[in-house]
Amino acid sequence: MSKPIIALDFASKQQVEEFLMQFSEPLFVKVGMELYYQEGPELIRYIKSLGHEIFLDLKLHDIPNTVESAMRGLSKLGVDMVNVHAAGGFEMMKAAKRGLADSDTKLIAVTQLTSTSEEQMHEDQLIYVSLEESVLHYAKRAMQAGLDGVVCSVLEAQAIGDACGQEFLRVTPGIRPAGVLANDQKRIATPAQAREKGSSHIVVGRAITKADNPSESYSQIATEWSGQ
Repeated sequence: MSKPIIALDFASKQQVEEFLMQFSEPLFVKVGMELYYQEGPELIRYIKSLGHEIFLDLKLHDIPNTVESAMRGLSKLGVDMVNVHAAGGFEMMKAAKRGLADSDTKLIAVTQLTSTSEEQMHEDQLIYVSLEESVLHYAKRAMQAGLDGVVCSVLEAQAIGDACGQEFLRVTPGIRPAGVLANDQKRIATPAQAREKGSSHIVVGRAITKADNPSESYSQIATEWSGQ
């Protein structure tokens, strides 16, 4: 069972340092656009020096050549996981994989954001299949392009596992313990529901980072996720 991935949704390295000081064990953390664009590669090197795993969540989406070159640069950082937008297309995803050829970094693709509802998908993207069909289509294309998995909601995790194999990663954001506000997420689940419905990894943000005792909150979520 993988460790819960903690979303470091902070604005500065100082805030990250203060947060990580509260933990004594190695973590799996997610660094997103807000933090990476503020602090850059030096922050990644700092977090890795502490022994933590990193999911670099930059959601690359550009022409294949640009994405391949960007991934080649990111591969030198030694992150454990990085992602692209599946909507960038099959050739772009293959190019991203080529850019990581000399590294052990796992490559996954965002299908539909967990903040996206089916109605929004119809209105904003002009995609008129169901949300699950759209996510499953993107997942199959990602697998065909040689990627290691996808970002999806818990609601689609089992269907993706059935279609793409249980080794294909299903990284699921929008995880909230019971009673915690959903905020801007629409397709959410508890850690136990994620485990039962086939997630391979869960991403938890504010339920840990905004908790009165982040270390205690993390331990509770990890216990629920592992089913112990």
